Amino acid sequence: MLKNFNPIIIIAGDPESVFLEIYFKSLKKNKFKNPLILIVNENILLKQMTALKYDFKINKLDINNLNCKKLNNRKINIIHVPFNKKFLSKYIYQSFEKALLLTKKNNKINLINGPINKKKILKQQFLGITEYLDFKTKSKGKSVMLIYNKDLSVSPLTTHLPLKKVHKFISKKKLINHVQQITNFYRKRFNIIPKIGITGLNPHCESNFHKSEEEKIIIPAIKYLKKKRFRVSGPYAADTIFLKDKIKELDVIIGMYHDQVLAPIKSIFGFNAINITLGLPFIRISPDHGPNLEMFLKNKSNPNSLIQAIKFLDK
Repeated sequence: MLKNFNPIIIIAGDPESVFLEIYFKSLKKNKFKNPLILIVNENILLKQMTALKYDFKINKLDINNLNCKKLNNRKINIIHVPFNKKFLSKYIYQSFEKALLLTKKNNKINLINGPINKKKILKQQFLGITEYLDFKTKSKGKSVMLIYNKDLSVSPLTTHLPLKKVHKFISKKKLINHVQQITNFYRKRFNIIPKIGITGLNPHCESNFHKSEEEKIIIPAIKYLKKKRFRVSGPYAADTIFLKDKIKELDVIIGMYHDQVLAPIKSIFGFNAINITLGLPFIRISPDHGPNLEMFLKNKSNPNSLIQAIKFLDK
């Protein structure tokens, strides 16, 4: 069905996010080599196109007969998903199901998804899309979030957890898997062994009240990885690892929790980074921002992260 056919599959995500706006801007500003296929409700697409004053033509595809279409990006290629406002979660899950079906039929197909409101859609089933896709692809908890920039990338060991729970989800096994997945990705994609710096959890990598996570988990993991010839170093204090002289020495920084590494990377690169999920049967990318509901239909959103995501796959 999809032999010799490698489109980039894009899930529109939350219907009240800025994603369709930045998608329209991405198509206007760039010419991409591979065909883009947008998984979206057609009515939502048309309404937002009208509201934002874009005039793309639509090419509606049959998911079971994609190889019969000569695709290009002069039109917006879509796979339609039914939508009922009362069942928003169902719309999002059906969108992902269609995308996952295509990845199973062609292992060269990769995936980009627009942002979603996690609390409203995932509720308490999954911490985020990374964990949802890990479950759906039976990846056994080996998926890794990597915020990628060509000059410096970061990866949180734990993702969308309350701070009070972070220490419970840090383990030697998890940290070793993180380093292995990131190293494998850099080796396959860029033919390099990355230099990875690992932060501590506690201020100054120490605790006066108990045996620290650095002593119990992080340092033993680093020692093990060094013996296995991985290019790791640390633990580093999180308040100094992002200084200019230090980041020049590193390709990737692994932090213990989400904001420990995402806040600095966004302050350095802004929207020039993409969120890649490693450890799945395919590459999954999302722009490095949320739904941004307060900017919905204002036509003021920056498309750069989505453009970077598409270009990363458009080889």
